Amino acid sequence: MASGPDEDGRERIVQASIPANDVEKIAGEQALEQRAMKLADQAKQADESFSKDLRPRRFQDYVGQRAVVDSISIAVMAAKKRGDVLDHALFHGPPGLGKTTISQIIARELDSQLIHTSGPALERPADVVGLLSNLKRGDVLFIDEIHRLSHAVEEYLYSAMEDFRVDFMTGAGAFAKSINLPLQPFTLIGSTTRAGMLSAPLRERFGLAYHLDFYSTEELAQVVTRSAGILEIDIDETGAHEIARRSRGTPRISNRLLRRVRDFAEVRNSGTVTDKVASDALEIEGVDKLGLDRLDRLYLLTLSKNYQGGPAGIQALAATINEDQQTLEDVVEPFLLKIGFIVRTPQGRRTTPDGFGHIGLPPRLDGPAGQGTLL
Repeated sequence: MASGPDEDGRERIVQASIPANDVEKIAGEQALEQRAMKLADQAKQADESFSKDLRPRRFQDYVGQRAVVDSISIAVMAAKKRGDVLDHALFHGPPGLGKTTISQIIARELDSQLIHTSGPALERPADVVGLLSNLKRGDVLFIDEIHRLSHAVEEYLYSAMEDFRVDFMTGAGAFAKSINLPLQPFTLIGSTTRAGMLSAPLRERFGLAYHLDFYSTEELAQVVTRSAGILEIDIDETGAHEIARRSRGTPRISNRLLRRVRDFAEVRNSGTVTDKVASDALEIEGVDKLGLDRLDRLYLLTLSKNYQGGPAGIQALAATINEDQQTLEDVVEPFLLKIGFIVRTPQGRRTTPDGFGHIGLPPRLDGPAGQGTLL
């Protein structure tokens, strides 16, 4: 109790040594700082709520991926009916197609808690052991980018997924001993954009494995219409179809483009989104009629013009464009391959006649082309 007066006395001395105007100024700055932090927290919560509201909450609300949704929903209902835990599931495919959304729906349908983490976040075995030991029966552990797990962490997941136990060593030398830690039965859901990078032992321990493919224009139009209804955006059928057509077969992109079109409609037009409004807005964003953005067109132009249509290696293209190789492989190339603008050959990437036509260059099918051969 004696320390209270001393602290008050020191506080009075400090305050007395500061001029009154400065005290008021400091108090005002602190109030502004607190208000700014409060507003930032509110904005962050609003953004998170906004993002979550666009995600479907149940399987019946999910648009597209019908084969995947039908299969996983049957597995979920069967597990729930038996009172058992769901088999471990792996979702792989290009980014933005709904792997995380389906995982959240699974946890919600099972009335279970979803624990979300990512492969890069689990750096040490101790991280995964602590995470697994805190799981309750029926919990869903979601690991995003699971292909980026280290081999040491994977070793602990093998027995955890198969036998619901973890064996780890404590001590060192003559005092070392193995401890068997039993775990509550749980469901591990892995998400990856590069399924080929998963080790075979880990991949084989997933009882359910699904590939998510790009959406059709009609399915994306449904996604846009649903999101527009949630965001209270006035949009007609032609406007939704125009946004869907330029969304590269990806719901995440369609929702992002919808927000940009909404901003354009509110500032430059009456607020109603039509095909003309959507087209004008997306031209400003650099998204063409097929959904190719500036990086896509730069990749296609570099391959077609600089390398005469190929073949060209991905490392050479990345160096010429000054872009990361993995970005080109994971973000740019999948859609260009799907729409048939490029092909991958053992010698490298090639531009197809359709790809040449899209950027307004004549096809160059004859004669020497590409990087050439090193002698």
